[in-house]
Parts: sequence; C-alpha cells; structure tokens
Amino acid sequence: MYAVFVTGGKQYRASKGDQLDVEKLVAAEGDEVEFTDVLMIGEGRDLAVGTPKVAGGKVSARVVAHGRTDKVSVIKFRRRKHYQRMGTHRQSFTRVEITGISGGPAGANQE
Repeated sequence: MYAVFVTGGKQYRASKGDQLDVEKLVAAEGDEVEFTDVLMIGEGRDLAVGTPKVAGGKVSARVVAHGRTDKVSVIKFRRRKHYQRMGTHRQSFTRVEITGISGGPAGANQE
C-alpha cells in the first residue's frame, strides 16, 4: 500500500519503510511527525483519491536526520551589459522514515 502526500509544497509517494528527503521540518531527530495532507491512499483497485484530500488520511513518519544537499551554482548573466552575478545555494532537508499509513478505503490501515 502507498500514499501520496504533500509537505513543503511538494508531493511525495511513500510506502511503509521508505526513507524520503522532504523540505526541512521543525522536529528533532527521533521525533514522530504526521502528514495529514494526503491526496491518495491505496493499492490496485482499493484506491482512495481525495477531492482534494482524503478524509481521515494520515502518514506517520520518524525523523531520521537533517542535512543539506550538494552545492548548486547560481548564475545571473546579461550579455553585452557588463552584468554578471555568481552565487551558490545549498537546500536544507529532513530525512524521514515512513512508519505507517492510515485512512482511505475500508481496511486500508498499515501501521
């Protein structure tokens, strides 16, 4: 069974036991977090699609680690105008492990 949920303005597809890198969350390592903005839950024909969210849908996860991605170069440049700006960016993330999915179709709880 899998679920599609939203956090940090992005959508993620997750199953129990998966580890995902999501936008930075305000939680300590080892804390339990819940994602309630669930768009879809199920497997095969037992699929619940929300309009826009699944009522009672919930994805539980445990915070594994916090980190930052690799450095990305950012360049702004206008030809023939003597304009050039260079910089870098590292995006922060939180790695979570999915511990359970609940809600959706009847009998679709996977804790």
